[in-house]
Amino acid sequence: MHAAPMSAQPYLSIVVPAYNEAGRIRASLERMDAYLSDRPYTSDILVVDDGSTDATAEIVESLQCQRVRLLRYDANRGKGHAVRYGMLRAKGEYVLFSDADLATPIEEVEHIFAALSAGADIAIGSRDVAGSRLERRQSPIRELGGKLFNRLVQALAVPGIQDTQCGFKLFTQEAAHTVFGICRIDNFSFDVEALYVARRLGFRIAEVPVRWRHQEGSKVRLWRDGPRMLRTLIQIRTACYPTDRAAVKPSAVA
Repeated sequence: MHAAPMSAQPYLSIVVPAYNEAGRIRASLERMDAYLSDRPYTSDILVVDDGSTDATAEIVESLQCQRVRLLRYDANRGKGHAVRYGMLRAKGEYVLFSDADLATPIEEVEHIFAALSAGADIAIGSRDVAGSRLERRQSPIRELGGKLFNRLVQALAVPGIQDTQCGFKLFTQEAAHTVFGICRIDNFSFDVEALYVARRLGFRIAEVPVRWRHQEGSKVRLWRDGPRMLRTLIQIRTACYPTDRAAVKPSAVA
């Protein structure tokens, strides 16, 4: 790896989970790096290789980019595990989780930063609130599946949040380390668990409209993952998560 860890605490850390993303990880990281190079704050990017079997790790290691770090482990454990692994190791004052496909462009981070400046602890990109812009939509069947899942989410876990699944969420460091230190879900329902835990602990959550463009290559398979995600929703709703934030110590990992 050509990148050395940054010595000072970055203002923003970006966690990018990656499983078999060799086809687009270079372009995505180069776009992020170019954008961040023009920002007035320090930043780093943590790519978490979730047991890829392609050249994802080798491509990340080949980048001549000081702010990019590669974190990896051998087995494929799921997107939720990869995000949690990165969030607990992020050093930034603020920590963004972003999908590797940049379906939500990195430039949208400025809009969700504004929500934190206004007092939120967590700002989540949303495709379903007023002001959002869908530049390319998903297939009708995927949109229908998403709407049905969201109705279940609102009924069982986080009522009032219109879009839990957009892969673009910004946390204060305290919120990131506290929430993900508690979370345990490894599959695609991890977003719901994180927001459910955050709300129980009293963290303020803002839902922010963003630009979004469907990208081919999603790892979610409706008929395979849908039943699993439903079971996980029930698991989240019946689990005993803490409610006293003062009794929970943030769980940063070196």
